[in-house]
Amino acid sequence: MMLDKQGIAKRIAKEIKDGYYVNLGIGIPTLVANYIPDDMDVVLQSENGLLGMGPFPFEGEEDADTINAGKQTITMLPGSATFDSAMSFGMIRAKKVNLTILGAMEVSENGDIANWKIPGKMVKGMGGAMDLVASAENIIVAMQHVNRAGESKLLPKCTLPLTGVSCVKKIVTEMAVLDVLPGGGFRLLERAPGVSVEEIKNVTAGKLIVEGDIPEMAI
Repeated sequence: MMLDKQGIAKRIAKEIKDGYYVNLGIGIPTLVANYIPDDMDVVLQSENGLLGMGPFPFEGEEDADTINAGKQTITMLPGSATFDSAMSFGMIRAKKVNLTILGAMEVSENGDIANWKIPGKMVKGMGGAMDLVASAENIIVAMQHVNRAGESKLLPKCTLPLTGVSCVKKIVTEMAVLDVLPGGGFRLLERAPGVSVEEIKNVTAGKLIVEGDIPEMAI
């Protein structure tokens, strides 16, 4: 059983530690806010100028003036603070954020990430992605294992314009959890329930390292 987007977010939430300051990127990463345990002290940061983001609001309780960097309505926890984006990026560049969770179009076996542009398609800009990947010491990518054409997004080398070089530490897809090794290569850590190692091999174009028995994800 491959994971849906909620399942990917739920698995990534297990990587967050008590006391962490965490930046959630646009897309699947924003869903992680819904799966942080209530007894864990975690502060979510959004680069548009917010510290202390909560889970998504229930339908009918949205406040159009309270949004994340992806312009989605969010909630704010007690003690939250808002400020201008200059201060927000100051926090990011000063390495005050412990963990950054981003989406991606492609990741290379060296940890390069491409997540902002497909040539020939209109985009609004890179946003805060380049600052985040340049400053963050721990980056986890939440992404689909293959694109809409069924082609692998885990590659020997990215084909799309890069956002950052050798910066991704871990990847969670609908099929697997993988580490990016310092010398290059995707090390398979876990597989989604019911997904075989062989299935993961078949859709991983980059160097895949499989050591011993690979357990199923506990989600």
